[in-house]
Amino acid sequence: MSAPTVTDLPDEHRFEARDVDGAVLGVAEYRRRPGVVVFTHTEVDPRQEGHGVGSALVRAALDAVRAAGDRIDPQCPFVRAFVDDHPDYADLVTPDAR
Repeated sequence: MSAPTVTDLPDEHRFEARDVDGAVLGVAEYRRRPGVVVFTHTEVDPRQEGHGVGSALVRAALDAVRAAGDRIDPQCPFVRAFVDDHPDYADLVTPDAR
């Protein structure tokens, strides 16, 4: 399977990972406050679990947050675990969310 395409859908408050056919493989839901993206829930299609979709989704979402100059509040356990496992993203976490 090729890497999913990840897109930010601000009107829906989520990032989506899609396959080459456009099927949604996973979502990372968020809400925003000034300068901060609060990740609240990440879900991957059960048929795609264990194939790296969640990690690709979160990595792309965090890269987009970094590119925008924002920080994160990782309330979602999956996003929190990803950041814990990838310390190169730890600088994105707001001080009050550490």
